[in-house]
Amino acid sequence: MIEIVADFNVIRVDISANTLLRRIIQIANLNGATTRKNEQVIHNHVIVNNVNFYTGKTFETEHNQGKIPDRAWSKLRTISDELCRKHGLSIIENPHLSKGKSHWGWELDKQNLSWKEQLKRTIDEVIKVSEDFEDFLAKCADFGILVDYNPEHKIDLKFMLAEQKERNPRAKFTRAKTLGYFYESQQIKRRIESYKYQMSHRPTARIIRTTAEKFQQSQGLTNWADRENMKAASQALNEMNASNSTLEELESAAHRAFAEFMVMSTPQMELSDRIHKMEEQIPAIEKYHEFVAYHKKYTSLEGKAKTKYKSDFCYELDEYHKAYKKLIELFPDAHIPKLSKLKTELEKARTDYAQQSAERKALKKEADRLSRLAQQKRDSQRTVKRYLQNEQAAKKKKGQLE
Repeated sequence: MIEIVADFNVIRVDISANTLLRRIIQIANLNGATTRKNEQVIHNHVIVNNVNFYTGKTFETEHNQGKIPDRAWSKLRTISDELCRKHGLSIIENPHLSKGKSHWGWELDKQNLSWKEQLKRTIDEVIKVSEDFEDFLAKCADFGILVDYNPEHKIDLKFMLAEQKERNPRAKFTRAKTLGYFYESQQIKRRIESYKYQMSHRPTARIIRTTAEKFQQSQGLTNWADRENMKAASQALNEMNASNSTLEELESAAHRAFAEFMVMSTPQMELSDRIHKMEEQIPAIEKYHEFVAYHKKYTSLEGKAKTKYKSDFCYELDEYHKAYKKLIELFPDAHIPKLSKLKTELEKARTDYAQQSAERKALKKEADRLSRLAQQKRDSQRTVKRYLQNEQAAKKKKGQLE
């Protein structure tokens, strides 16, 4: 059953449903569809017969066999999203970065009552105070999080709130992947490094301590220090008010930008590997085409003519065998693509790589900008705090002297 969830009107959803049926009927047997309004959420239910009437095969057998990058249901979701955008309906953006949730769970999230949301927020806090991943695992207990980590297992990381275990002794651990992409072990390691990167610069003290003995002995020196401190405090207040965002919002935005920058590294590395592979395959195919004619000519001859040809063209035949051996190594399935197609793919891959590099560079630049703003606001807050502390200490010192 497929759902198109919308938040506008029934007519738009009906139009999307009818168009969707026409699009997916080519790959699935439909039993029917209906538009329903439940709890203020307008959505469609599309019923698909799992068995094809004509071939007798199930949907999984017909569409999910072999090594394919995306399962067939993801194609249906892509079609649904495309139609929803066209008709101005809402969709789930970046579904690969998070897991789906029930409507009940979504309602709890709105009320900040979901235990998964509590677990994720607590993990976020542990990340901020961790030096590395090992330190993160050790500090989880201090924040009321139970951790099951085994790097030897495919599902290596699981979490549970200690409070949840107390309420329900039979409660099970939650896989990190269930919480979302950013809560998997490798991403937590990157997030810790990201947060340390944001906090790497410590503010310099800009407030002059006027409680020192030399200031008590010189009124002129004290007046000068007071003016300098007032200038620093005034500048700090201006910097604090320059941005409408809070320190927490700036830190969160910087972290998200840096996280997106890190996320893009994996597909870019995969694309880089593919480019290097094609750069190795193309010369090998070209070399094979260069010398294959000599091999064909050699195999067509017999007797002395064949022996003489081998003697005259021993270098070319030897190069052919090297090229053939290389192709077998590069294409073990013996499916050698057309050279023109491979060159076109390489050119496109290089273009995509350059585009991804530019996007990553822009994300890194934005992360740095937000980190500087957060650091500036952090410095300003500390400067004002130190100014007030110095003023209180100076008054107290003055009162003692009098």
